[in-house]
Amino acid sequence: MCGRNSLFIDQADLEARFDAEVVADGGYTPRYNIAPGDDLPIVTNEAPDEIDAYHWGLIPFWADEPEEGIINARSETADEKRVFERAWESRPCLVPSSGFYEWKSPNGGSKQPYRIHREDDPAFAMAGLWDVWEGEDETISCVTILTTEPNDLMNSIHDRMPVVLPKDAESDWLAADPDTRKELCQPYPKDDLDAYEISTRVNNPGNDDPQVIEPLDHEQSGLGEFSS
Repeated sequence: MCGRNSLFIDQADLEARFDAEVVADGGYTPRYNIAPGDDLPIVTNEAPDEIDAYHWGLIPFWADEPEEGIINARSETADEKRVFERAWESRPCLVPSSGFYEWKSPNGGSKQPYRIHREDDPAFAMAGLWDVWEGEDETISCVTILTTEPNDLMNSIHDRMPVVLPKDAESDWLAADPDTRKELCQPYPKDDLDAYEISTRVNNPGNDDPQVIEPLDHEQSGLGEFSS
């Protein structure tokens, strides 16, 4: 799964990276610890030149009241689930990230958080689906992040990972038909993702500052360094 995100690139660099302009109400604020229920900056297929902010958690369209929603969707089965039907069919989006977080329980012990990021890219894109929940008195634009099987790096940390899109596949994700997009939902194929241990400060969403991403003692990278 992917249950915590970050995006702290400067706004000008973010807009240049995705060739899009921030249009979110309230503007853009760098975040080091974005939790479910927070707003996630996204780029939708309907406005590929805009960076908006949607509620993280896709709210079922049949819900009577707004709720936190579904933060992740399994890419292998999203097209079969009623809750994702219209989003999968025609509402793909990019979820920019400076790095996401995952937790590992070595030998059944306490969970150790890791930061997963790209050294050579201050922001990359995860594949998402967006939708709009409509209530009697309000509408909520919402988003879920797609997940897939882990690649070699993530396999030693968790049994799922977000669908991280290669840069040259981002425009295809937004523009392609559902069958083509499903083919893009693969474990990240490149070896430029890196991971290292961080402190448990990330466990508290109230901790939203640069200290969250500081390595515990030393930066670890590569599959072998995660083996116990």
